[in-house]
Amino acid sequence: MTDEQAAEVPVASAVTRAPEAPEAPQAPQAPQAADVPDVPDGADPAEGAVPPAPPVAAAPTPGPTGSAPSFPSVSSAASDPGRWGRVDADGTVYVTTAEGERAVGSWQAGDATEGLAHFALRFDDLRTETDLLVRRLTAGRGDARAILRSATALRERLADAAVVGDVVGLGHRLDAVVTAAEQAEETERAARAGARDDAVARKEALIAEAETLAEETTRWKHAGDRFQAMIEEWKSVKGIDRKTDDALWKRFSRARETFARRRGAHFAELDRARTAAKGRKEELVAEAESLVDSTDWGPTAGRYKELMADWKAAGRTSKEADDALWARFRGAQDTFFSRRSAAFSARDAEFEGNAAAKEELLAEAARIDLADTDAARAALRDVQERWDAIGKVPRERVREFSARLKEVEDRVRAAVDRRWQATDPETEARVGQFRARVEQYEAQAAKAHAAGDRRRAQEAERQAAQWREWLAAAEDATR
Repeated sequence: MTDEQAAEVPVASAVTRAPEAPEAPQAPQAPQAADVPDVPDGADPAEGAVPPAPPVAAAPTPGPTGSAPSFPSVSSAASDPGRWGRVDADGTVYVTTAEGERAVGSWQAGDATEGLAHFALRFDDLRTETDLLVRRLTAGRGDARAILRSATALRERLADAAVVGDVVGLGHRLDAVVTAAEQAEETERAARAGARDDAVARKEALIAEAETLAEETTRWKHAGDRFQAMIEEWKSVKGIDRKTDDALWKRFSRARETFARRRGAHFAELDRARTAAKGRKEELVAEAESLVDSTDWGPTAGRYKELMADWKAAGRTSKEADDALWARFRGAQDTFFSRRSAAFSARDAEFEGNAAAKEELLAEAARIDLADTDAARAALRDVQERWDAIGKVPRERVREFSARLKEVEDRVRAAVDRRWQATDPETEARVGQFRARVEQYEAQAAKAHAAGDRRRAQEAERQAAQWREWLAAAEDATR
């Protein structure tokens, strides 16, 4: 048998060929990590020395809730294979376990040290696989379910693996990996369930928004864009089972269909309204064009204002048709109002000339001689006749000219009234009566003073003063 063949002898054959093993020693108590001496890599145990019993690693204990899991450490077997097993005289290879020694194979290709090193390397391969699982768990980059399967399979292999090393410690380390992987899988399962709930909630929120838009909105462009954005958002939401996702999609699709029907009905109605608006505006344009040559300025201008109000109330048609009809309607208006403006400009020029003529007439009226009231009244009548013959003045000066002419008329009328009052017999008699009463109260006041009756004197003086005022007014009326 070659060295290579001896190295690859399976565990089963090794056990079959192994002689009856001596009574297994009782497994020693597991020393603390600090009590286990480290053997430098590559060093051989002292010749003739009895290899120390392997430490029995304590089973992992879960850490506090939310803390990182703790994994027992396992020493490399290659640095001191004799610490974990032996090769007996007939080449049977044993590994020390918690229950005692267990035959793991046979070594016939060389000395015992090489055999132990060979089986120790096999153990270190398992140890390396375990370390990789630990790193995947602690880094959070692995699939907890896959790590659990790998750790469980590795722990089952370890029970009869043809290796020499700290199988007890590695078993505890794998137990810790399995426990941590189970916890991680539960966490991932809860996270997946939470993510699913969140995804369902997000899609239900999109459905609620879609249903609101479908039933209420009239902002068609905005809502259409929003539906498109919601579809893209819907596609980005993952993690929902197919059955639930299909049911949610049906609700969302129904909302989209409702919106599409409402929008279609709106635009169909809008098309009908635009057709009606076009017909109505064509009628308004025809009437506006028929009024272009009118010279009935006031009523026609009023009618154009009514047509404008009707135009606004008619609604909108298509932009192209609306622009073309508006150009015709506006053109008819502009033509009429341009003609009216030209006519008003000519009229305003005429009114300015009339205003100048009336200015001259007012200057002439201001020179009327009021001494001869008959002549003054004749002159005023002449001014009034010529005033009416001149015609209208600008609108903003009508009140001014009316007020100035009225001043002339009032002056002439006042002169005539004074002349009449001065020759009125009743007025002369009234003046004489007032004068007599003044003299009467003055005499009473003088008599009261002479008698020392101060109160009666003051009352007589007061009466005299009052009648004196009335006398003055009567005398002014006769002048």
